[in-house]
Amino acid sequence: MISSAIIFSALELGFIYALVALALFLSFRVLNIADMTTDGAFTLGCAVSATFAVAGHPLLGIPAAMLAGACAGGVTAFLQTKLNIPSILAGIITNTGLYTVNLAVMGFSSNVNMMRADTLFSLLQPVLGKTFGKIIPVALIALLTGLLLALFLKTRIGLSIRATGDNPDMVRSSSINPAFTTIVGLCVANSFTALSGCLLAQSQKSVNIDIGSGMVTIALASLLIGNVFMGRRKMPLRIFGMVIGAFVFRLVYTVALRFNMPAFMLKLVSSVIVVAAISIPYLKEQLPLYKRKLA
Repeated sequence: MISSAIIFSALELGFIYALVALALFLSFRVLNIADMTTDGAFTLGCAVSATFAVAGHPLLGIPAAMLAGACAGGVTAFLQTKLNIPSILAGIITNTGLYTVNLAVMGFSSNVNMMRADTLFSLLQPVLGKTFGKIIPVALIALLTGLLLALFLKTRIGLSIRATGDNPDMVRSSSINPAFTTIVGLCVANSFTALSGCLLAQSQKSVNIDIGSGMVTIALASLLIGNVFMGRRKMPLRIFGMVIGAFVFRLVYTVALRFNMPAFMLKLVSSVIVVAAISIPYLKEQLPLYKRKLA
């Protein structure tokens, strides 16, 4: 049975992971780039946030994590646009290098314990209470980020980024540098990913070096589920669909955990959700044809 505790848990994590879905929406859907930096940038955001929190500056860790994520995206974009390395390979190279960077940020330790450190949520808990001390801040941050992304994509540089994803040759003929728009887009996307990692670290009060493993799968599942709900609508609704997709994914994931599913099965659950999200729209289109064949 789905209890209120499961709903609250899915909402909290859904809003946090919605930021990664928004990042993948910008890079994959808008820029048409398969950015594989996501896992490393997420861990980087966790590591930077944890380091600042342990040092006594949890709020300063939020912009610092976003800046670090933007730098990671900038490296991937530089490899792709300036060194002519394919986008997938550029992301893999950056993601591999970030493993060492993340270890260095964490003081060459695979774990950082933040139990004695203040976080954004512990500072807000006396005001918002224990029940809503986490879900309200992450909800506001996720929704505000989505709103800012929608407004950003309506600006001149945002429209240029959208045009770059659609037709880079046309953008180039319009005296717009597609390399610049790619760099800006990937920097913004990975800053969202790092922000998500920052919030998760401060929520869980612990970080390990493998915390970002499989984040691309989670973000892709959220993206595709959101696309099922808000497929071909206007840009703000499509962005809002990413938030819905993240919540639905985390709800299914949390329910699977409640059934005492073994830990080694959870990656398979994520893969099944991705396959279902991809195949359901296609199966809907093919359903009339199957019915005619059966008839």
